[in-house]
Amino acid sequence: MSDNGKIALVTGAGSGIGRAVSLALQAAGYSVVLAGRRAEPLERTAASAVVPGGKMLSVPTDVTDPDSVRTLFAKTQQAFGRLDVLFNNAGTNAPAIPLEDLLYEQWMQVVAVNLTGAFLCAQEAIKLMKAQHPRGGRIINNGSISAHAPRPHSAPYTATKHAITGLTKSISLDGRRHNIACGQIDIGNAATEMTERMTAGVLQANGAAAAEPRIDVRHVADAVLYMANLPLDANVQFLTVMATNMPFIGRG
Repeated sequence: MSDNGKIALVTGAGSGIGRAVSLALQAAGYSVVLAGRRAEPLERTAASAVVPGGKMLSVPTDVTDPDSVRTLFAKTQQAFGRLDVLFNNAGTNAPAIPLEDLLYEQWMQVVAVNLTGAFLCAQEAIKLMKAQHPRGGRIINNGSISAHAPRPHSAPYTATKHAITGLTKSISLDGRRHNIACGQIDIGNAATEMTERMTAGVLQANGAAAAEPRIDVRHVADAVLYMANLPLDANVQFLTVMATNMPFIGRG
């Protein structure tokens, strides 16, 4: 598909889900701004773009740094003049150790990336979407199965993903009068480097280790693309995509 004139911005675009979603959007005709900490992974994502399709712009960004985030959105506006979709995807985790053994710095790093980073990006997206013509846009937040149920030894990640649900609801409410829609995708084990360990066995709530099924990451990309393509008078508020046999229902 050729350029459809719409602009999307994806954080954490250098690998995994972020890369898959970026490429799906680009193939569907979106021009995509790729944000992530390191330039080289972003360039590898950009190098996988298809022709015809939308443009790609790589902007190395630290989502925990307000100045870096402001620069990201300024460059987006300068290059494309508007923003139609933000996929708030950047995330990190802490070691899977008992809560009482976590360092303060480990807790704060997860909060800074997963929650504060999403807030900062949403804040700048809203400012841009309010001011542009035609007004409005869509924000899609990457939640997680952990936005509903924890794994053992996952307090920082689970806490921030529960908080993302509150952020999603707040953006949805506050964005209504500006024609800004906001939804959340809660993803199970997508087949990326981050979830390789799931195939070897991970700790379950009963103390045993068990392998968990994964889904092809393209199913996640297709789901985000569906959400992104909706007209602004329609919204997927929450969507869960996961392997059928993943231990979520009944987890814990």
